[in-house]
Amino acid sequence: MPIAPPDADGGPHYIALRDQIALNIGMGRVAPGARLPSERQLQIEAGTARGTVREALFQLEAEGLIYRRDRSGWYVSPPAVTYDPTRWSGFMTYVAEQGRTPSTELLSQETVPASSGVADIFRLVPGRPLYALRRRRSIDGRPVLVERIMVDPALAPGLLDHPLDGSLTRVLTSVYGATAVRNRVDMRPCALVKAIADELGAKSGTPGLLVVRTSFDAAGRVIEYDEEYWRHDAIRIHVDLTVRV
Repeated sequence: MPIAPPDADGGPHYIALRDQIALNIGMGRVAPGARLPSERQLQIEAGTARGTVREALFQLEAEGLIYRRDRSGWYVSPPAVTYDPTRWSGFMTYVAEQGRTPSTELLSQETVPASSGVADIFRLVPGRPLYALRRRRSIDGRPVLVERIMVDPALAPGLLDHPLDGSLTRVLTSVYGATAVRNRVDMRPCALVKAIADELGAKSGTPGLLVVRTSFDAAGRVIEYDEEYWRHDAIRIHVDLTVRV
């Protein structure tokens, strides 16, 4: 990947280096998923300070062009998947529809007492048992999100006896007849805390996107409550609205 020394035009050197790396990525000189040269190599090639190199890399990370693998280095981000929160379509479905390969790994499953905040969402008394699932989801073999899902056992008794490393939506619909007719989705930027970053092979503090989804059935009951912690470069939010005159 060719890197020229930054021009002395009075601007910040890290911006010039950022622009050169971004240009190389945009022109296909470095393929999606490819590893960038080490920080030391970039420092030598650009003839600049280590701090300047890091500033440039942090800027590219914030823009979603590159990402870090903890203790491995910097890589070019693969194309983001498109997520439309107005559609009732699970992760496995919408990722596959875009020609990518989704996979799900069940990290843990247990029955836990509902905290006051979660109990309020489910309209239950605090302390009532809820199923709690933790899953890691990947696209083309790259972990992109960790999620925590809560389900009311009264709505899906024996849920934990079923395979849950695929589409939970399919299990809830086909086995329990629990069909969502409304989704409430909240999104906000976040930083991936150490526990989640470790599960994604990222560095603690890596930029992330928190997607909180609450699904309701026709009777207004909560089918599932889901907190998804995404790598921010792995997802693109897209909503297509029809304007009514």
